[in-house]
Amino acid sequence: MSLSIVILAAGQGKRMNSSLPKVLHCLAGKSLLEHVVQNALQLGPATPPLVIYGHQGEIVRKTLSHLAVTWIEQPQQLGTGHAVSQALPHLPESNRVLILYGDVPLVTSNTLEQFIQNTPADALGLITAHFPRPNGLGRIVRDKQNKIVRIVEEKEATATERAIQEINSGIYLVPARYLNQWLPQLKNTNAQQEFYLTDLVHFAIENGVSIVSQQPAEHEEVAGINDCIQLATAERFYQRRYAENLMRQGVTLYDPNRFDVRGELTTGRDVIIDVNVIIEGRVIIGNHCIVRSNTVLRNVVIADHVEIKENCVIDGAEIAEHCVIGPFARIRPTTAVGSDVQIGNFIEIKNSIIDSHTKVHHVGYIGDSELGKRVNIGAGTITCNFDGANKHKTIIGDDAFIGSNTELVAPVTIGEGATIGAGSTITRNAPAQQLTLCRAQQRSIANWQRKKKSTQEL
Repeated sequence: MSLSIVILAAGQGKRMNSSLPKVLHCLAGKSLLEHVVQNALQLGPATPPLVIYGHQGEIVRKTLSHLAVTWIEQPQQLGTGHAVSQALPHLPESNRVLILYGDVPLVTSNTLEQFIQNTPADALGLITAHFPRPNGLGRIVRDKQNKIVRIVEEKEATATERAIQEINSGIYLVPARYLNQWLPQLKNTNAQQEFYLTDLVHFAIENGVSIVSQQPAEHEEVAGINDCIQLATAERFYQRRYAENLMRQGVTLYDPNRFDVRGELTTGRDVIIDVNVIIEGRVIIGNHCIVRSNTVLRNVVIADHVEIKENCVIDGAEIAEHCVIGPFARIRPTTAVGSDVQIGNFIEIKNSIIDSHTKVHHVGYIGDSELGKRVNIGAGTITCNFDGANKHKTIIGDDAFIGSNTELVAPVTIGEGATIGAGSTITRNAPAQQLTLCRAQQRSIANWQRKKKSTQEL
């Protein structure tokens, strides 16, 4: 049987106390709903997942317009059963339907694949889990033969039922033909006056349909997110799971509890990552690399044998092999750093190409530039790339030596092997193999006194 997927994402999320729709809150740098959709797509559904949206729906659709889904509006939020009923016209009778939730982002595609494989084609399947503290969650009630007989919401549960730790995750797998029969029969005669999807269990028993349950590897997978505390708990679970997977692949994390991935990290062999490193976007780290503490890597490709020292921010750049970056370096987008380059303390580089064996060691700014091989940039050097309206390029040839505290006013070219005297402001091209310097004449003024504040100002 082919698979259809319905994702419920219409809820208001009042307990988040936020103007942002709940499903747009971020976990590991990605919205909750986006996590669910990406996991759903890995299951290979016959058609794009159906996302039921409602509260602030246009904001949700606009923000996540890039997702490969079909959007279905639920104008009134009348419960989970009512939400799924909005999808009925889009569900082929012969398909099975997997029902997921936009605020349950941690369930893995592996768990869902096993769930689908283990549930017979004509059965009602549901994922349950044992929670140490199941407050606020619907309980699974079983008979003496351990068969599921009903699901009771906590508000309507007896004291005995509240003591049950097995909870209903809300994730169901059900043939579409059953949904077509059962959803129109739902009643809202309950405390919330909502149409509960949990009544599917009642209809299954009434119609002699077998009920199959499965548990995830860890109960946190099916934890819903209703407030910022639960969001933070889910974040730490996600990060721990990601860190453990990296360590299984051979990555050394000095402290996996102080490491965050907000995107996707691919690593080579013998990679060492120190504490408080943040990975954002798509990051690739080659073999035998070290990333020191308090560093942010965002959409970066790092080749083999690179050391990123403490407190660096590298964004949208490519770093070739055998480089040393930092500490306290900032490399901004569209920068390519060649092999065996050294970029040191308090250096900012933006939209530049730095060729191999070049050194930019101390306190400077290199923007919109091309630096050749074996260039030495002295401390305090800046490229003046912006004239107030447009950006201009600085080109520095191979083997050039730029003295400390130099200003290179673009557009300007420094020839191969040129030397720029310290303290120069260069506004014209400097010829190759020559010393170029530009300094104002030094003089001292006798009897000059610095201005002092008046006593009134003091």
